[in-house]
Order: sequence, then C-alpha cells, then structure tokens
Amino acid sequence: MMGTYRMAVIGRLTTVALWAGLGVASLGVTSLGVAGLGIGGAAAQQSADTSPVRIGVLTDMSGLFADISGHGAVIAVKMAVDDFGGKVLGRPIEVLSADHQNKADVGLSLARAWIDEKNVVMLADLMNSSVALGVMELTRNKDRIAIVNGASTSVITNEKCTPNSIHYTWDTYALARGTANAVVNRGKKKWALLEADFAYGHQLANDSRRFVEAAGGAVVSEIKHPINTSDFSSFLLQAQSSGADVIALANGGADTINSIKSAAEFGIGRGGKQQVVGLAINLNDTKALGLDAAQGLLLTEAFYWDRNDETRAWSKRFQEKFGKMPTSTQAGDYSSTMHYLKAVAAAGTLDAQTVMAKMRDTPVDDFFAKGGKIRIDGRMVHDMYLAEVKKPSESKGPWDFYNILATIPGDQAFRPLSESACPLVKK
Repeated sequence: MMGTYRMAVIGRLTTVALWAGLGVASLGVTSLGVAGLGIGGAAAQQSADTSPVRIGVLTDMSGLFADISGHGAVIAVKMAVDDFGGKVLGRPIEVLSADHQNKADVGLSLARAWIDEKNVVMLADLMNSSVALGVMELTRNKDRIAIVNGASTSVITNEKCTPNSIHYTWDTYALARGTANAVVNRGKKKWALLEADFAYGHQLANDSRRFVEAAGGAVVSEIKHPINTSDFSSFLLQAQSSGADVIALANGGADTINSIKSAAEFGIGRGGKQQVVGLAINLNDTKALGLDAAQGLLLTEAFYWDRNDETRAWSKRFQEKFGKMPTSTQAGDYSSTMHYLKAVAAAGTLDAQTVMAKMRDTPVDDFFAKGGKIRIDGRMVHDMYLAEVKKPSESKGPWDFYNILATIPGDQAFRPLSESACPLVKK
C-alpha cells in the first residue's frame, strides 16, 4: 500500500516536471492545463508560468460596424496593454484579433478555438449582439470572461446576463431612454420607428417605444428593414406618410448613415414638421454623414473625445495611432481592458470569478468614466451624455461635431436593478 502511494507521488511529480520543462502549450493540451491546474492556479504555479496571458478581440473588421469598433478596437486594446506595461502576473500579455463577419456561428467558432487552443482568458469588444450573446454563453461554460463594448442589446445584462460577462459602454436601454425623454419633452410626441430587423434593432425599438410612451408620446408606425440595406427610399416614404413628428432610426453603422442620407435627399428633417432622430449615432457615423446632412440630430453618447482635458489627451494619442478620433466603443475597449488587467494584478490570479469580483469591487475612474460601477448583472453604470450635432458654421475642426446638452447620471440612464430580469439579481 505504501509503495503504491510512493509510486503515485513520483508519477505526479514527474508529470509536473515534464510540463514545466516543455510548457503546457507545446504539449497541445492548453484546455487540459486549464482543467488540471485552474486558470489562476496556486501562487507558486502562477509565478513559474511564463506563457502569454492572451486576450482576444472579436469584432467586425469588414462589415457595417467596422468603423464603430473594428481595427480601432484592436488598437485601443493594445494601447491598454502597452500602457499597463505589457505584462501581468510576471507573464507577457498577447492580443489576438479576428473578424467574425457579423455571423454568430463564425464568432462562436473563433472564440471556442481561441479558448481551447490558445488559452484565451478574456474576450473583448464583441461587436454585434448575436455574436456577443453566443460568446457570453460560451465563456460562462468555459469559465472565462467576456467584456462587451460593441454590442448594444440590453438583454445582455437583463434576462441573458451571466456571472462571466460585463456590458461596459452603452446599451439600447440607455440610448433609448436618453433620446426619447429629450425629444418628447421638446414636443415631438408621435414617433415612427425605422428598425433594423435583427436582435439589436428589435431591442432598441422596444426600449424606445417604452420610453416614448412613458414620457407621454406614442409610436404610430413601426417599419422593419433588412440589415445592411442600401436603399431606404421605400421605408422612409412609409415613415413620412405616417403622420409622425419623429422618424427614429433603430439601426446602426452603415444602415444609420444610409438612412440619414436618404432622409436628407427627401428633405425630411430640413425645416419641416418631421425630425430625424438617431437612436445609436456614433462619431464615425457623423463624420461619414458630414455636418451638412447630420446637423440638428439629437443623440445619446457614452463618450465624446472633446468633453474635457482627459478625454482630449487620450483621444489624441489614439488618433496618432489610428488616424481617427475614437468612438465610444473604442474608448470603452481601452478602459475595460485596463480595468480587467488592474483587477488581475490586484487579485493575483487569472481565475475568472475572482477577477470578476475584483472588477465589481473596484470603481472605474479614468478618462472614460468617473465613479463607474460594475453591478452583479454585469452592467457598468456610468454617466451618459445628450448631444446635438453642430451646424457646419459652429464646428471649429474636422472632429468638432457635438454640443453636449446634458449629462445623464448613470443611475438615471441604465436599467435599475429593481426592474431587472437577470437571474443573478436578488429580489
């Protein structure tokens, strides 16, 4: 009996010595390494491990959301890694990136391969709601972390919340609430919703309807269009003939740009009774449209580069690397990656649940947010901003687009926990 025990111990020590000499990755058993040693492992194992800590940026690099996140998201994450010092827990940090092509199956396949074959511990950006929801479930099952900046559907921190995911920048709830309240309070009470026919568009339209009605308005027409539409004429004519005061665009990226350009061609919103409202306008959308077409648009934003000295300083650094000022999503990618790395260092481990707890316990205080707080449902609560697109005569430079009309405190912008359907929230 004693001899059997001694042989078992010797066998185990021999295996550990072999792994230390060859490295887990070189044996092709990264997933076994996670299961056997734990992502974090003991402190002694962590200090001995010199393999890279890998972060995967899964985003849209070639489709209609590429300007919102895309290559700029990768640059933002790499900036955070460089500013952090390039290492955590004594190990180099490596950033992987891939284009999910706005296909949920492609995104899920890439994420699974990264986790199983590359031992990726955190997945970032996750532009596109369908991709984000699939990857969130995968990271729950694999016990990794997903930080969503690109996707916007509010179900991410509501009925689809997970203990392994964070929704950082904005969501359809906050975008709809801020814009709907402002527009209805200005007397525009009859709304037509022009809605992209997929999960994100549906949720943005649903959230908008709720806040329009709560503010005393009504949705008189709801028109769905396919994603990545080039010709919006028939959809806009339907909205125009509805008698609505407002034509609200529950879409994003190139769809938002094309619909606003088409509206300008029809003269909608130019001194008439109807106003065009973008429910999810970002900086690059406004750049692509030009101030002549976009002037007067009301929108809700999570970040604007020219808000204060801190936002200007970081944004100019980003511009030097990317050639453009950052969108909210790209700024959020940097901030959330930095917050993650600080939590890993403070926790002394890569274990997902330990790091998630540390991220929730630590406020976000940087150029992106002051006093930001990650709740149990994964929502990072921070201030949002109501903005209006400037007239061409008001702009002082190539990226000077917005007048900030109001700050919306985080607890007034995002869904309160009292209304949450997240199973992690105790009622």
